[in-house]
Amino acid sequence: MALHVHGRVRRLAAAACAWLLVASTASLASARFIVEKNSVKVLSPRSLRGHHHAAIANYGVPEYGGTLTGVVLYPEDAKLATGCKPFGDDKKFRSPSGRPVVLLVDRGGCYFALKTWHAQQAGAAAVLVADSADEPLLTMESPEDETPDMAFLANITVPSALVTKQFGNALRHAAGSKDEEVVVRLDWRESMPHPDERVEYEFWTNSNDECGPRCDEQAAFVRAFRGHAQLLEKGGYALFTPHYITWFCPDAFLDTPQCKAQCINRGRYCAPDPDGDLGAGYGGKDVVVENLRQLCVHRVANATNRPWVWWDYVADYHLRCSMKENKYTRACAEDVVRSLGLPMDKIDKCMGDPEADAENDVLKTEQIVQVGDGTRGDVTILPTLVINNVQYRGKLESTAVLKAICAGFKESTEPHVCLTPDMETDECLDNNGGCWSDEKTNITACKDTYRGRICQCPVVDGIQYQGDGYTDCKAVGPGRCAMGNGGCWTETRNSKTFSACSDSNLSGCKCPPGFKGDGFHCQDVDECSEKLACSCPHCSCKNNWGGFDCKCNGGQMYIKSEDTCIAKNMSAFGWLVTALVLSCLAGVGVAGYVFYKYRLRRYMDSEIMAIMAQYMPLDSQHNENQPLRTQETQEA
Repeated sequence: MALHVHGRVRRLAAAACAWLLVASTASLASARFIVEKNSVKVLSPRSLRGHHHAAIANYGVPEYGGTLTGVVLYPEDAKLATGCKPFGDDKKFRSPSGRPVVLLVDRGGCYFALKTWHAQQAGAAAVLVADSADEPLLTMESPEDETPDMAFLANITVPSALVTKQFGNALRHAAGSKDEEVVVRLDWRESMPHPDERVEYEFWTNSNDECGPRCDEQAAFVRAFRGHAQLLEKGGYALFTPHYITWFCPDAFLDTPQCKAQCINRGRYCAPDPDGDLGAGYGGKDVVVENLRQLCVHRVANATNRPWVWWDYVADYHLRCSMKENKYTRACAEDVVRSLGLPMDKIDKCMGDPEADAENDVLKTEQIVQVGDGTRGDVTILPTLVINNVQYRGKLESTAVLKAICAGFKESTEPHVCLTPDMETDECLDNNGGCWSDEKTNITACKDTYRGRICQCPVVDGIQYQGDGYTDCKAVGPGRCAMGNGGCWTETRNSKTFSACSDSNLSGCKCPPGFKGDGFHCQDVDECSEKLACSCPHCSCKNNWGGFDCKCNGGQMYIKSEDTCIAKNMSAFGWLVTALVLSCLAGVGVAGYVFYKYRLRRYMDSEIMAIMAQYMPLDSQHNENQPLRTQETQEA
C-alpha cells in the first residue's frame, strides 16, 4: 500500500509544481485506504477446508455478486513461479477434472497486472497471488507507467486477488503434492453491499483531457456507460453523483505565479497544470473552473428532475471542447449547455465568483466528501468509482462496472438490464433451478436474479401462491380456483366436472358431496352399498359417479331430502289441505276486519259525544245518553 501511495505522489509531482507536491503529499500521507476483499473457500482437500480473505485487485474484472469454483494449480517450473514471464504460446493450464483453473503465483519480480496477463493467456480463469511477507492484505494496483508496453491492461478480463503468505504456502504445498485436486470457490457475493432496491454510486473524475491514457479511459467510460446510467436513473433504480478532486495551495505560496495559474478563490481550490508547463496551454485554474461548471450542471439538472443530463454534457463537452483543439473555453461550454436546454444563468449562479477571496460552497463540499467515511476509504486518485459506499475494484469498463452495480441491488429487485444474457446466466433454464413448478399451467417458483436464482412462490394474475417455493406452492385467496384449480383435485367424466376447490374458501381443498378424500385426491362414494341414501323399504338404489339414482316401487315418488317414498296422489290431497287452510285464514281475516271497524265506530261516537257535551247546551238530562245516530240505528 505504501508503494502505491508514493507512486501516486510521484505521478502528481511530474505534473505539478513544488507547492502542489507538498499539499498532495500531506493529503496522501494521512489518507485512509480500505482494502476491498472477497472470500476464498477451500472445498478440498479436507485438511484445508475453511474460509479465507483475499484482497481484490484494482484491475481485471472481479465477479461482483457471483462465484467461481476452480482447481488451484501452481507452475511446475520454478522460473515461472512468479508469472513474470509468458508461460509459452502452446502452454495451457488444464485441471484433471476439467474445472476452471485458478493459477497460484508468487509475489515479486514484476507488476501484479503482468502476472495476471500471462496467466490469462495461459488459460487461467482467475489468479491468486501469494504474498511474500507476513503483513496485512493490500490492494494490488495497476502499473503507473503509461507506456505502450502497458497496453495489455485494457485486455485483462479475469479476476485476481492477493492472499496471505500463510494461506499461499498451504495452497502451494497442496497443489504440488498432486494427491488430490485443490478445489476452491472464489466468492464475491458479499464484496458489494446490496441492502435495497436502489443503488447509490458516485464517480470521481476530471475534465482535464490531456493527462494521457487515464483521461482517455475516463472519457471513453462516460461515452460507453452513458446509456446504462441514464436508463438506471430514469427508472429510479440508481442515484448517481459526480465528484471532482481538488487540492489547496499552502499559505506560503498564495502569491506565487504557480498558485495563481492553478488555483481559484485565492488558493483554496487547485488542480495540476494539464501539460506541466505553466507558461503554455491551459492551466490548472481552467481545469478547476470546468470541474466546477460540470458539478453545477449536475445540480441544476437535478433541480429540474433531469440529473442524467450530466452524462450528456460531459460526453459532448469532451468531443466539442477539447484542449487539443483549443476549445476548452467558457464559450464552448455555454454552447453545450444551451444545446441541452439548461439555464446558463442558474449554472453561473451556482458557480459563484472564482476570483473571490472566499469559500465556494460547491467545491468546499467536494473537499469534505473526499474524506472517507465508514466502509469507504479516502478518495485520492482518479478515476475512482464508489458503489453503495464501497470503492469499486477493477478496470473502468462499461460492462464490468454495470455488473458491479447490478450486484448492488437487493436480490430479486434488479432491473431488466441486469438480467440479460450478456450480464448473467439464467439458472431457471436448467431444471427450473430446482424450484417448484406446475407443468399444466406453466407456472414456476424460480425467479432469476443477478446473483443466481431464488425459489419464491409467485403472484400470477393477481393471485398469490404460498409455500416453500422448492417443493410446494398453492394458490390462495379469491379467484384461486381459476389457477390450476387451486392445486386441488378435479375430474371430468361424461360431461360432468367435480372439483375440490371452492372460491368461497380462501384456502384449502375439500372433496365435494358424493366424494371422499383429502381434497387433493378424491374418489366416488358408493352411497348404495354403504347405505348412506335410498335406504327406504320400497327404494331401489343405483350408484353413479358423484351421486346415485333412487327409484321407488309401486309408482311411488322418492323424496331425496327425506330419503323416503310417497304416493303420487298425495300431492292432490296436499293441495286440498292447502286450500282449506288458506280459506280459513281468509275467513278469519274478514271477521277481524268487521270486528275492528265496529269497535272503531263505537269509540269515535263516544268521543264526539264527550266533546259536544262541553260546548253545546242539551235540552234535558235524559238526552245526555241518547245516541247521535238515532236515524242510522233505526235504519239498521
